[in-house]
Amino acid sequence: MRQRHIYFMKTKRIGFSKWGQDDLELATVLWGNAEVTRYICASGKFSKDDIEERLNTEILNEKNHRVQYWPVFELATDNLIGCCGLRPYAEKEYEIGFHLRPEFWGKGYAKEAASAVIEYAFTTLKARRLFAGHNPNNIASQKVLEALGFTYIGDEFYGPTGLYHPSYDLIKSR
Repeated sequence: MRQRHIYFMKTKRIGFSKWGQDDLELATVLWGNAEVTRYICASGKFSKDDIEERLNTEILNEKNHRVQYWPVFELATDNLIGCCGLRPYAEKEYEIGFHLRPEFWGKGYAKEAASAVIEYAFTTLKARRLFAGHNPNNIASQKVLEALGFTYIGDEFYGPTGLYHPSYDLIKSR
């Protein structure tokens, strides 16, 4: 199969690309899936406008901060797995996150992608700290964050869900 996407970073199984203005259809495949969005917004579903706004936010984050929740693809098939990446949080600090399509759950993709993003954050961006949070009902994300070495620091209110999310940080080791 011919590769359709340009990857700026790869792992053994995953290629990281960047969202662009022509990716609305791809963004809809991801954020238009209620199984993906059920833990990231209060309604559990993104509207068409929500998807467009999310895509535009990611594009702006790349332009202004050199980060986004990058789309990730399975190298063997070029299929969209989901997204994983960073958003600005504070000076030299970023929030890490991942949203995966259900057919890719439980296969180690979240941990593999997040591990690459952590390395990128600390090596390329010279981040001091990474922050992460998850919906209190999303135990799978909790397990991934703990496996990656994140430390629980308390619960933080997250406006889009209206819930207090368990929150974690990962400090760059010297």
